[in-house]
Amino acid sequence: MFEASVILTFVLAAAAIVIVPGPTVSLIVANSLRSGASAGLANVAGTQVGLATMIVVVALGLDIVVAVMGEAFVVVKLLGAAYLVYLGIMLWRANGEIASRKGSRKSLAGYARQGFFVIWSNPKALLFYGAFIPQFVNPAYSTALQVATYGAIFMVVATVIDSAYAFTAGKAGSLLTRERVRVVERASGSLLIAGGIGLAFARR
Repeated sequence: MFEASVILTFVLAAAAIVIVPGPTVSLIVANSLRSGASAGLANVAGTQVGLATMIVVVALGLDIVVAVMGEAFVVVKLLGAAYLVYLGIMLWRANGEIASRKGSRKSLAGYARQGFFVIWSNPKALLFYGAFIPQFVNPAYSTALQVATYGAIFMVVATVIDSAYAFTAGKAGSLLTRERVRVVERASGSLLIAGGIGLAFARR
């Protein structure tokens, strides 16, 4: 059912997709810089939970879900766009202080929720996975099983790459001055705000 060459191609394609910085990576990097790698890893955990739910939707039948939800996707998109803008504004208003690792542990659940909401803030991600993963599915075998397997592989790839961002930024955070952290916060905040505005006006 699964050929080694196809799996390798899928892994390389998934890595190329995940490694490109976007709102999720911006969030992971910003939180890791300010609060240590643990905060970024909590973001990663949240995004993986969100990604897992998307994979389940794709495995169950994306077309059916889209048909049932209909215009609800528009509402989800607008709420997600507002949330991204909100996170961006919060980063702009931050004071550049690097939070202590002890303090960051108290809100790891909050960082995880951030990761979950950010990945689900763009319904196009769900539609993308619904178009990307099926390209590797062999119709001669169980579709759901293959989608679940490829989804699990994608999650592993995403976890490795996003965690690398978190560890790298967390390490760099201990070397940054308050002024440099402030610059990173504004840059990350701007990316999140731009992503939210772009999402709000994007066609479904």
